[in-house]
Amino acid sequence: MTELNQASSTLKPARELADSPRRFPGESAEYRRARNDLLAEEIELRRHIERVAAQRRALPLGGAVPEDYRFEGESGPVTLSQMFGTHDTLVTYNWMFGPQRERPCPMCTSLLSAYDGEMPDILQRVAFAVIARSPIEKLAAFKKERGWRHLRLYSSAGNTFNRDYAGEDPDGDDVPAFNVFTRTNGTVRHFWAAEMGPWTADPGQDPRGAPDVMPIWTVLDMTPGGRGSDWYPKLQYDNAPR
Repeated sequence: MTELNQASSTLKPARELADSPRRFPGESAEYRRARNDLLAEEIELRRHIERVAAQRRALPLGGAVPEDYRFEGESGPVTLSQMFGTHDTLVTYNWMFGPQRERPCPMCTSLLSAYDGEMPDILQRVAFAVIARSPIEKLAAFKKERGWRHLRLYSSAGNTFNRDYAGEDPDGDDVPAFNVFTRTNGTVRHFWAAEMGPWTADPGQDPRGAPDVMPIWTVLDMTPGGRGSDWYPKLQYDNAPR
């Protein structure tokens, strides 16, 4: 029995943990029963997320990166191996802002805006690079416009990184992609990539990964209206709150 299975076998049933001591003003007995039923499912979901994360961490060695890709950064040329800095793990996100676009993808921008605020904390644990095919000057100009302070941007216009690790057709549309790389004894290897997309989507749902990487959807999933069926982030709103 693996360590993960041993830990799972000692857990109390979610139903035993789901008798919440919380009570809110005016709630009915019917509401409390339904809420505790939901709480049991939330506990099971948390446990499943932990099992999946442990299985991900236990992946065998991925393939060695075929070349030390050269990018253009905001401070000049940089290679993939240099992006690690002092870390042994590098997370990359392929931003949908290729040269064919005047403005970047609103969904990517929403995600990266959230990550910009988290970046001082993320960079304590791993390196993080945002990669797009547009010239670095175009990427940096939008960063300034958006008020991003901490994201590290790189242009892959002169290499095949997007094709190799995001499955992009150089003459086609942009493809968003998360990838994780490791560096051990000077060798850079691919560790994991997000591989859920339109082909893995369930009926009636937008393509998404699990857990969902966009904080906005996590918040909306806790509300009565949920994500909605026809709403998506925009780069700007006419009725922006003040």
